[in-house]
Amino acid sequence: MIKILCQEQLLPGETLQEKFDFAREAGYDGIELRARGDFAFRDRLPELRLAARDGVPMPSVCVDMAHFFGAFDPELRRDAVAQLKSQLSVIAEVGGPGAVACTPASWGMFSRRLPPFEPPRSAEEDRAVLLEGLAELGAHAAQVGATLALEPLNRYEDHMVNRLDQAVELIDAVGLPSVKVLADTYHMNIEEDEPTTALVKAAAHLGHVQVSDSNRLQPGAGHLDWSALLGTLDALDYSGHLAVECRLRGEPSVAVAAIPGFLRRHDVTVPA
Repeated sequence: MIKILCQEQLLPGETLQEKFDFAREAGYDGIELRARGDFAFRDRLPELRLAARDGVPMPSVCVDMAHFFGAFDPELRRDAVAQLKSQLSVIAEVGGPGAVACTPASWGMFSRRLPPFEPPRSAEEDRAVLLEGLAELGAHAAQVGATLALEPLNRYEDHMVNRLDQAVELIDAVGLPSVKVLADTYHMNIEEDEPTTALVKAAAHLGHVQVSDSNRLQPGAGHLDWSALLGTLDALDYSGHLAVECRLRGEPSVAVAAIPGFLRRHDVTVPA
C-alpha cells in the first residue's frame, strides 16, 4: 500500500494540525514540509514540535530557497549548506524514523538550453562542487539520523543534474548511505528516455518520490502512465513515500482531496 504525503502549501487550514485533519480525511498519510532560507525552518521548531506531539506525521521537508549547494558563488554555497544542515537536524527531530530532507543541486541558476548556453564553470568544476557539498551534507545527515535526497531537475531549471543516473553517479562517488536519490515524476517525464526503466536502474539509491503529472498539475491531469509508475515502485519494493508536489487545476481543496483516491486506484497493490 502506497504512503502519500501532501506538501503543506497545498492543504487548507491555518495550522499543521488543521491541515492534517483535512489531509487524513482525504486519504493522505502525512505532510511534506517546506523549508525557506534564513533559518526559517529552524525558527518553526516550536510549531513543528507541537504538531508532532499532536500526532501530525511530517516525515520529509523540501527546500524552498533562492540558492542551493551547487551555486556558482562560494558564499551562497556555504549558506545553502548551512541551511540544509539545519533543515536536516530539524526534520530528524520532528519527522520520525526515516526522515528525509530534499534538495536539488540548483534551481533556476543556469540552463544550457537558454542563452548564453555555456555556464561560467566547467563540468569538472561542477562535479567537484557537488561532491564536496554532498559529502558534507551526507555526513551531517548520518550524524543526526536523517537522509538527504538529491533531486534531478529538468534541463531548463538546472544544468548539472537532470536524470536519475546522474544523481546515482554522484551518490556512488560520495559513498554515503545517508545520501539518496529523489525521483520527481514531472522532471522524469521531460528528461528520462523511459521513466520506469530509470526507476529500476536507480532502485538501490531511491530514497524519496515526488509526484505530479506531465504538465506539473495534479496526478490525473496529464498523460503520465500512473499504473506503470506505481507498479514499478511496487515491484522494486519501494517503501518510502509519494509526496504530492504540483499545481492544481480546479477548485484547490477539491483537487487536492481527489489525489489520494486517484493514485490508489492506479496502485497495483490495492485489490480491485
